[in-house]
Amino acid sequence: MTLETKKSVFVALGKFLKQFSESNTIKNSNVLNNDLFFDDCIKLIHLSQSHNGWYTPEQVYFSLQSWAEALTEENLNEWISSYDFNTVTPKNIALILAGNIPLVGFHDFLSVLISGHSVLVKTSSNDQHLLPFLAKYIIAIEPEFANKIAFLEGKLENFDAVIATGSNNTARYFEYYFKDKPSIIRKSRNSVAILNGEETKEQLIALGEDIFRYFGLGCRNVSKLFVPKGYSFDTFFEAIFEYQDVIHYEKYANNYDYNKAVFLMSNFKLLDNGFLTIKEDSSYASPISSVFYEFYENLADLEKRLESENEQIQCIVSNNHIKNSIPFGTTQSPKLWDYADNLDTISFLLTIK
Repeated sequence: MTLETKKSVFVALGKFLKQFSESNTIKNSNVLNNDLFFDDCIKLIHLSQSHNGWYTPEQVYFSLQSWAEALTEENLNEWISSYDFNTVTPKNIALILAGNIPLVGFHDFLSVLISGHSVLVKTSSNDQHLLPFLAKYIIAIEPEFANKIAFLEGKLENFDAVIATGSNNTARYFEYYFKDKPSIIRKSRNSVAILNGEETKEQLIALGEDIFRYFGLGCRNVSKLFVPKGYSFDTFFEAIFEYQDVIHYEKYANNYDYNKAVFLMSNFKLLDNGFLTIKEDSSYASPISSVFYEFYENLADLEKRLESENEQIQCIVSNNHIKNSIPFGTTQSPKLWDYADNLDTISFLLTIK
């Protein structure tokens, strides 16, 4: 299978996914295999919440649209143009996927297949349906992929390398278990935002997207704010009030009530707007329905600190205050070349012999 063929398959997948929008799902007669997959995709979107309570239709639609925007011919060309795939010796690559947000492992799945390897997928118990469905669509477009995609339920066997994603605790197990195999082992990370008090209301509303998308469950969700001493959160709270409906979702509300009660019983000082608590804390990982904050005095010193602690950080959001930060509202729309943990997955896959 040529690189051009593989690329065309994923472009077709992008066109298929583009049809599905929370506000305007329209069947496009020009999309391949719609007669086989369109209705089933709609059913799966609305069944996903029964498989995982956090996978509401709104969140699944957002994930599908994000991948539709990524899987264009232009984006795929830009992504793969700097790599030489002619040196690849096809191997079996095992993927151990997380399930915190819908299709969180799709980029690894795509990377393995586009680079010419075969993929052995061990899905999370929290996300067992979406990726296999997309795999069936891919195989329907190009049957040769049937020999390159396998989903496993039991023990991983007959693999040459592994990409595993989990918590810091499971990462220790992965590092030991896969010590004799080439591997990428991803641990827990969080994203942060740096504010200086000059942000517009529109920027802070966009920051709310970084905080609340997927209910804050992703490593790209902002869970920590760095603010200057004397910062007033009034404008921040005013802006994110647009996300107040999140509290009407039972699982989120239960977490809000529980975490707020724990904080209050521990006599922590909180800022609270009825659906989000803000707590001063040096940690990066805040619980669901809460964001931590910390004061800074000097941006240069803060930048040095973030560089020294970069293994805990996935994204930095700011109004271009420090290098390598990204704009407000963009954390959940990464480009194909925005690699998790800043580890180039394709380069890793090209080194496996």
